[in-house]
Amino acid sequence: MARHWTINGRFLSQPTTGVQRYAGEIVRSLDALIAEQAPLTRGLELRLHCPPGSSDIPLDSIERCEIGSRGGHLWEQTRLAASLHGGGLLSLCNTGPLLSRKHIVCIHDANVWNAPQSYSLGFRTSYKALLPCLGKTARSISTVSNFSLGELVRRGIVPKRRAFVAPNGHEHVLLWKPEHSAATRLAASRETIVMIGSAAPHKNVNLILDMADRLGKAGLKIAVVGMSGSHVFKTGSARPEARNIHWLGRISDSELAALLTDSLCLAFPSLTEGFGLPVVEAMALGCPVVVSERASLPEVCGNAALYAAADNPQAWFDRFMGLRNSKALRLQLIGKGKARASAYSWRASALRYLQAMALADGIDTETEVVRLLELT
Repeated sequence: MARHWTINGRFLSQPTTGVQRYAGEIVRSLDALIAEQAPLTRGLELRLHCPPGSSDIPLDSIERCEIGSRGGHLWEQTRLAASLHGGGLLSLCNTGPLLSRKHIVCIHDANVWNAPQSYSLGFRTSYKALLPCLGKTARSISTVSNFSLGELVRRGIVPKRRAFVAPNGHEHVLLWKPEHSAATRLAASRETIVMIGSAAPHKNVNLILDMADRLGKAGLKIAVVGMSGSHVFKTGSARPEARNIHWLGRISDSELAALLTDSLCLAFPSLTEGFGLPVVEAMALGCPVVVSERASLPEVCGNAALYAAADNPQAWFDRFMGLRNSKALRLQLIGKGKARASAYSWRASALRYLQAMALADGIDTETEVVRLLELT
């Protein structure tokens, strides 16, 4: 008998951040697993329902449908919910219809509680109201790290018995073809520290930017990638221009791959993170990483990174100088980083979602996987 599930495609109408990247890669991996007739996909019919005007995503086995006349939260709570006709729903970007019961929702982090200063009043108010309700009404909740799971449970947002971890992956990075633009070519060097993110306070970028003069005197420069929408993130104060800071804004994946490959390291001084996808992307590309000791980062990086306290500029300076002055340390981190990144797989997380959908459909997943493997 066919099992009907719908994927919440609202993410295709949103700007791409790590959350939307996660959704897109999980959907692509589910599509590939269905094409392969992997265990727990037989009889599964998946559709991707999107708001009108959404961006495209190449799929072979999942049908993509645009429904309704407009997007946003209202589309999600009304038009998407009405399109399910009793089937299951998979929402991968923090939000989804409150009235859907056969519903699997990925809540990526508890940052609106852990770092409220980073979000606009409207954004954090809506999320603080919506997420605990989803934690109560959804069939199960996923998140991207054990740290995030612990925070969501600790704050009473998610009951642990109905939650599971499905981390980010690395395979998408292997498809990037490094190609510099004029700006990234100028910025990249073995003396360049790369930062990816936004001016949101929890990203803690000022820790590094405030060191610009000292880093410049030591022969180091900073390349800053990315900027976030003002409707979500509060921006920091204006900063005087420094000759050794390159403000690159949003760049393509190819440009980012070239920049990371040809630079000294990625610096990731965040105060809190649900996962920290740029760290895994950098490691997969062979770029050493220096990260804070906070939140999910020790869990994600293990022994494949250099650590510095998030409130200690001297520790960061020492890590940068040590990395620049030791070829052996750099090579060691590159090797460990690639191995660590390879442990995070979109395919493995997609399989975890297949298992969660099967359980919601009343399938004994352990018995069914064994039976299907015996038949193939």
